[in-house]
Amino acid sequence: MGLVAAVGVAVVVVVFFRPGARVDALELRQYPLVRTLQFSARVATLSRVDVGSTLTGRVAQVMVREGVQVRKGELLIRLETEELNAALTQAAAAERQADATLHAAKASLVRGQQLVTQGFYSGSQLDEAQRAVDVAQAQLASARASVTAARARLVQTAVLAPADARVLSRQVEPGQIVQPGKALMSLALSGPTQLNAQVDERFLDQLQTGQKATVVADAFAAQRFAARVLSISPVVDPQRGAIEVKFSLEQQPPAYLREDMTLSVEVETARRERALVLPLAALHTAAADSVASVLVVREGRAQERTVRLGLRTLDAVEVLQGLAEGDLVLLANARKAGDRVRANVIGWQPGLSAARGAQREDAGPALTNAMGR
Repeated sequence: MGLVAAVGVAVVVVVFFRPGARVDALELRQYPLVRTLQFSARVATLSRVDVGSTLTGRVAQVMVREGVQVRKGELLIRLETEELNAALTQAAAAERQADATLHAAKASLVRGQQLVTQGFYSGSQLDEAQRAVDVAQAQLASARASVTAARARLVQTAVLAPADARVLSRQVEPGQIVQPGKALMSLALSGPTQLNAQVDERFLDQLQTGQKATVVADAFAAQRFAARVLSISPVVDPQRGAIEVKFSLEQQPPAYLREDMTLSVEVETARRERALVLPLAALHTAAADSVASVLVVREGRAQERTVRLGLRTLDAVEVLQGLAEGDLVLLANARKAGDRVRANVIGWQPGLSAARGAQREDAGPALTNAMGR
């Protein structure tokens, strides 16, 4: 009988002192926490113009190639001028003839006036001489207008740059017949370079003017440059569910930038220099966006705590209330409240996680920033 009792006591003692299960835990610490939003943007100049000829004619010379910088007034295209030069010569000859006719008419009028005073000329003849002068004056004015028009057409054979610009494209070659209204070259007028992006409307609450951004092109990954949110459109594109966001550059644009080039933009939307930070995997239950529960280790057991949350990224969250620095927090679903546990403290720190803010496409859903509120 005594033997049985002893065995029973031994069993109870073994169960009571059985060690808890080893589970991964994190020691709550303060870290910098940064939330960013990432999307694509395109390079856009403030003004883009097409240039062409105001005359119909054959192209004699194309002076510039694509990609070069041109100055205001620089010759871009020259048309053949032989016919127009001949027309100008003819108009100038007609002007000289009209001028000579006017001089003769004036001289005849003077003689007529003298003859009238002497009684050798009638008043009607004098009127006729005056009309001849008037006609000659009109003919001279018309001839001079023809010369001016011929010179203007000759000037128009030279297509000039309207302002300092970069040649984006040219659609003309020597020998080609061109007509008014046809674009022969496209120019990006010199001025501040902007980046235009279409951002999913779900991230509108994270964006504001003045936010800093880092920009990079895939082909030049080592040459990042800084930008800043310049404006946010007040209108949402209903077809794409996107808003237009414009960026200004913080420095001289890199030499590799090209009109309409696609770039990756990463905007810093929130920052905490020092915050108590947990991985989202440590949240045990979430009652609301700003409230959740976690399991902490207290005296060898898992204990549930309600915490108030702040800034979220894709993989981490700021703890505002409910925990203190140094608390051991179990990963979610590792155990349940009341379980005996042995904490296996693992290393962890928040990374820089960027939510994808590209507009939704019909081809499939975009990555969302469900945690990034």
